[in-house]
Amino acid sequence: MMVTLRRLCLVAGLLMSAPLALAAPSYKPLLNDLARVAPALDTRVLSHAIAAMQCAVNNGASPAKRLAVIDFSLPSSERRLWIFDLQRKRLLLEEFVAHGQKSGENHATRFSNILGSHQSSIGLFRTAESYHGKHGYSLRMDGLEPGVNDLARERAIVIHPADYVNPDWIATQGRIGRSQGCPAVRPEVARMVVDSLKGGQFMFSWYPDQDWLQSSAYLNCQPSRVAGILAARQG
Repeated sequence: MMVTLRRLCLVAGLLMSAPLALAAPSYKPLLNDLARVAPALDTRVLSHAIAAMQCAVNNGASPAKRLAVIDFSLPSSERRLWIFDLQRKRLLLEEFVAHGQKSGENHATRFSNILGSHQSSIGLFRTAESYHGKHGYSLRMDGLEPGVNDLARERAIVIHPADYVNPDWIATQGRIGRSQGCPAVRPEVARMVVDSLKGGQFMFSWYPDQDWLQSSAYLNCQPSRVAGILAARQG
């Protein structure tokens, strides 16, 4: 009886945290296809990413060719960035990615939308233009969630190469290096990451923050609110 009760509680918890929009049958084929090619990615995290992306597209955002998912509930010592080709239902990359210095040590637990916080941001992003900056070939992106990540451009939260995203550090420091809030990647894969994601793709950064889960216009798919957010960005 105790085991059965625990199972029921677990199922109830997963249902409460799952995006309501995923009840729509149209989400299931894509979720199944991407889950099949990325077995290491938590299906719940992937389902949230697809739901948020599809809610944006259904309410004014143009469709994307690729989707990047970062699972910040995983430690930096694990590969926690996935990039998908949405048209071919293929996994393009599974990689290490840094979090901000003030977000935590090996595990990121604190996130921010504040300038100078040196913390990572969660939520749904739209990638923008590539450029050559102080870190080399990099990619700007815009946060789509007001109060959560919409100051990403002002904060210079970009994808860029960084020598400190080095798996060799794990053996001595227990983690890879940390950024000032950017999802930095290894120099060896940076060009591929930037070229795959530039020009209006989606990126979804996940962490089980209860306030965000309950208030996100995308995860809870609030059409009028999402349409207003997207219209304001385009204006």
